Amino acid sequence: MRMLTSWLINAIVLWVVTALLTKVTYSGLGHLLLAAAVFGILNTVLKPIARLLTLPLAILTLGIAWFFVSMLMLWLTAAIVPGFAIHGFWTLVAATIIVWAVNLIVDIIIGSWRADRNTRRQRA
Repeated sequence: MRMLTSWLINAIVLWVVTALLTKVTYSGLGHLLLAAAVFGILNTVLKPIARLLTLPLAILTLGIAWFFVSMLMLWLTAAIVPGFAIHGFWTLVAATIIVWAVNLIVDIIIGSWRADRNTRRQRA
């Protein structure tokens, strides 16, 4: 269930990016859903490895290096999925910021929902 939720959230996040940025495109719902799946897999498998490898640089740059790791995950998603495209470096930067912002909002909403659920469970 958690994987399905994560996939749907990724799909919503990528849809928001395409709605806000005209230079981020997808050729159909299937390509958007595939991009969400690829993005989720990359973030689950590759991103932790990349973050570990860039840890010294992240310390020197006060975490800015990890923004570029996130950009890489989004760029790889566009490179892997044929019907999903990000046109231009600055569009990629903006898309990464939007992905971060939407995920922050979702984490706050889901986090409060999980906290309420856990509180109810402890009372029972």
